[in-house]
Amino acid sequence: MLRPAVVNVLPKKELGQHFLVDENILGVIGRLADLDARDVVLEVGPGLGVLTRYLAERVASVHAVEVDLSLEPHLRDAGVELHFGDALQLDLRALAPDATKLVANLPYNIATPLLVESLDGLPQIELWCVMVQREVADRLFASPSTKAYGAVSVLVQLVTERTGFHPVSRTVFRPPPNVDSALVAFRRVGLPENYARVKQVVGAAFAHRRKTLPNSLALAGLASRERAASALEAIGRDAATRAEALAPPEFVVLTDALR
Repeated sequence: MLRPAVVNVLPKKELGQHFLVDENILGVIGRLADLDARDVVLEVGPGLGVLTRYLAERVASVHAVEVDLSLEPHLRDAGVELHFGDALQLDLRALAPDATKLVANLPYNIATPLLVESLDGLPQIELWCVMVQREVADRLFASPSTKAYGAVSVLVQLVTERTGFHPVSRTVFRPPPNVDSALVAFRRVGLPENYARVKQVVGAAFAHRRKTLPNSLALAGLASRERAASALEAIGRDAATRAEALAPPEFVVLTDALR
């Protein structure tokens, strides 16, 4: 169902805005987010509040973070805690310390960095249910050795497991985007103690060509050139051999990422 007020608002392309206007998709979001009346939800990019109001009616409370101040009139009566600012710059953990779920139609231009940073930056989040570009959704849980597999895949799969996926028609948005979208849900399974170190190593692994990686890791102070070269030579061996050769644990992640 389309609301006239929604259609009359002009989205800002520079903010990656594509407003959710078809309420038929809300039931799918509710199911994948496993909403409960006791939940506290963090929503980034509420736009005109279609999803915001749906959440507010079903959970204990919602923290909605919006960068566009001009949308405040459309959100003020949604019955949620409103926070205005750039979600990548705000301290979301401090704004919503009690939120355990992140449910959102994420603006395209911040979706990937926000999700990656939320893995350790929002340790209280137990479940994510987000609308993103189909390409991003595929990348999050891509298999090793596929074109979509990259640093984001490694980090997301290290911390979470996917619990749901649903392709989304372009017609649920105004304006309709030029790319396909999808809902993807995933649940936290843990956060390694050395996650910050792993994050550095994985970033270096995918930022450089494989043949220059030993030098890159050495220059970054993540390992000696000899240790990095030894780690890379272990790629292709059986898992047990790799694990023995590549301790500490971050190098196991690194070799799995480069298979």
